[in-house]
Formats: sequence, structure tokens, C-alpha cells
Amino acid sequence: MTTVSRPSNLKDLKASGWVSKTVKHELRDNFLKSLSSGEELYPGIVGYEDTVIPEINIAVLSGHDMLFLGEKGQGKSRLMRTLVRFLDPEIPYLDIPGSPLHDDPYHPITKVSRDFLASHPDEEVPIAWWPRDQRYVERLAPGTKFADIIGEIDPAKLAGGVSMSAEEALHFGLIPRLHRGIFAMNELPELDELVQVGLFNILEERDVQIRGYPVKFDMDVLILFSANPATYNRSGKVIPQLKDRIGSVIHTHYPLERELGIEIMVQEAGLDLGGDFPVQVPHFMLQIIEQITIGARKSKYIDQQSGVSARFSIANYRTLVASARHRGARLNEKPSVPRISDLGHLYSSSLGKLELDLMGSHQMSERQVLDALVNEAIRRVFEEYVDKHGLEEISKIFSEGVKIEVGDLLPSAEYSERLKRVPPAWEKAFEVNSASSPAIRASCVEFVLAGLYATDRISRSQHHGKIRYDLGK
Repeated sequence: MTTVSRPSNLKDLKASGWVSKTVKHELRDNFLKSLSSGEELYPGIVGYEDTVIPEINIAVLSGHDMLFLGEKGQGKSRLMRTLVRFLDPEIPYLDIPGSPLHDDPYHPITKVSRDFLASHPDEEVPIAWWPRDQRYVERLAPGTKFADIIGEIDPAKLAGGVSMSAEEALHFGLIPRLHRGIFAMNELPELDELVQVGLFNILEERDVQIRGYPVKFDMDVLILFSANPATYNRSGKVIPQLKDRIGSVIHTHYPLERELGIEIMVQEAGLDLGGDFPVQVPHFMLQIIEQITIGARKSKYIDQQSGVSARFSIANYRTLVASARHRGARLNEKPSVPRISDLGHLYSSSLGKLELDLMGSHQMSERQVLDALVNEAIRRVFEEYVDKHGLEEISKIFSEGVKIEVGDLLPSAEYSERLKRVPPAWEKAFEVNSASSPAIRASCVEFVLAGLYATDRISRSQHHGKIRYDLGK
């Protein structure tokens, strides 16, 4: 295998034919190559193919700084990080002692680099290489100071006799240090107004002004922002001059279809359902978990300005699988299959992720709101299966005084035993997830029972983690 050596000095770099580009030019060229080759542009991004992604594509080709505007859990930060893949794998920079930035070998912007080039022949100018994953920095706005991202006068350098108006007196912040890279600021409206002023000066003039001393730089940086509409659109949170200088606003959204939400949930949870204690998840349980989130995003009891993150679904899905795996290990059931009774453990993964609307909740607790969301999700999904499988006749069984007790730690084999008196009707229920596995059949039984309760066909009582269903309404 032939190893291609990279140029290590300016003379060899010039001989190699390397061409200097701005970061936005570099991004655009690599994006166009990916687009024309038909490769996947944004791996792992689901549900934005016809809405968000086209807007990002146009913004990249336009050379715009961008604001990703959307509620929490809509993938804003992930989209910003994905843009890094359109940078070159690595770029050369002047590896000069004392230089604070990764200067372009052909167009250095710092005085120390320019002075070095003026006093050394090309073969004595060292070149190093900057990998693309180091050319992206992300910062959270709350608590961020001017000195953090713009810079500050260095007192130690002043004590050494350097003038305050000299470039050498500056300690550079994150944005100047990202010269030739990408800087991302999350939660823009929470940024101090003074820092916002510094940012719009960079966006407009690409220069830095610190304590009234203008230091002119031809700074090369792509700046990305994220924000929640509720705060971004609030008067006074973001200064108008900064808004005016952001090239493109990319509006994100929650999944437009339940199946897309399920796809995101499963993908982002990243669970291994195999191993010593495997788990098999019926599709109706995935539908219920995602439907809980959909219901939360429409609930009058929840503050919709805050939003309900995709992390809500992901955390609940992980809890569901964990509860089933716990049962599988304890009862030695392989595979273990999530049931409705496992949803009783969602309090731990849900509470704290929902912000109640104090005007709409009418003193309802988080637990009560979650219980209502779970019950409504079961009802919605169950009614879809009733239409498909004709489960109405099963509710007639309970008119004969049948009582069935279930629970998250009840062995699956017990369900078949308890339903021996009514096997013909229950065969309908098993059509929702056709299988002969006792664990899957147990999950189907609980789904139908919970669905009948959610649609007011039977009653339910709970005691010490066990649930009893009967007609006694």
C-alpha cells in the first residue's frame, strides 16, 4: 500500500497544487459533490426530507449563516453537527510558534504569521494539518460571556509592555479561534445583549472589536444558531440587528406521522434487543409509546411553548424495554415481550420532561396528566385495531362475570391458563400480533384488556402492582 505524505512546509504545499478556499466555499463544493453523487446527505436525520433538508441545502449553497428555529428535541443541534461532514477531511495551516489561530498558509490574518512569512523562505515555513472534527465548536448561550466567544485584553501581556491597541494584547475567544471553521451557538435568545452586539459585528464586518479597540480581521467562519420560537420571537430577546444579519432561518418540526416518530425513537434509543435476555417488542407497543408523546404535544395541560422533546419517547421506550427485560431475567422468559402493565414504570422516565400549563392543568399533578395521556394513547391505538380485527365481541365475555388479573411480573404462561374458559373469542385478539409465543400472547391480552377499559367497555381496579379487569362498572 502506498502512503501519500502531506506537505510539511509552504514550498511543498504550493507544489502540491492545494487551493485555498473560504469555509463556506469549501462547504458548498463538497456539498455539491455529495449531492451529485446521490449519497445520503444527512445520515440519521428522519422525517425532514421534504421540509427542513431542502432549506438547509439552499442555505449551504447560498453561503448563509443559519438559525435553526424549533422546539426542543427536534434535532437542531444534530443538524448543525451534521454540516461538519461537508468540510474537507483536513486542511493545512501555518504551524508557527505564537500564532493563536489556524492561519491559511496563503492568506494569514494574524500579525505573527504575516511577520514570519515575510522573514522566512517557503521551505522554512512549517505546515500542519487540521482535521474537520476539530473545526466545529458548539456553545450553550446561558452564562456565555463576551470574553468566551469574542475575546479580551490579556492583562499579562499589558504588564509585559504591549499596547492595548495592539493585536498582540488580545486573548482570542472561541469564534476567532474557529477561523476557517464552524461555530454554533445554542439557545441564542439567552445570550447577553453585549455578546449579541459583538456577534452581529462579526456577521456583518467579520472583524473583532474589544474594549473599543478595533482589530481588523478578514475572519472566515460559518456561524450557526439554534433557538426556540417562543423565546426568539419575544420582543427584546434578540436584538434586531443580529436577526437581520442571519442569512437563513431553518424551521424544524416534530414528526408529521406517527410511524416516522417510531423510526426516530427506535433509531435514537439504539437498544440491542438481543443478548442473554432478548426482548421482542410488538408494534402496537411502539405505537402506544409514540402516541403518548403525540398526545402530550396536543394536551391543554402541558405548556406547548416549551414543547415535548423526542427524548420523551426515547426515554419511555428504553424504560418499556428495560421493564420487559427485568421480567425476562426474573422469570427466565426468552424472549420477554413488553406489555401494557410495563407502562406503569413510565413515571420514572416521564416526570420532569413534561412542563405543565399552570393555567390549563387545574391543579392536576404530573402523574395524573401522564395517566390520562397513557390511557388516551391506548384508546387511540386500540380503536385502530378494533376496526382492523373486529375485537368488539371480546367485551361480551365480561358480561358473564369474567374477571382477569394481570401484572408486569405475572408469568406469560399464566395468561393462557386464566383464559382457558374463553379461548375462541381470544383468538381474535392474537391476530393483532400473530404468534404462538406465550409472551406475545400475554402482551396481546393486556393490550385488548387495556383497550376495552380505555373505551369504557369494562372496568379496572389496581392493587399492589396488579390490575383486575371486569364488567363491574
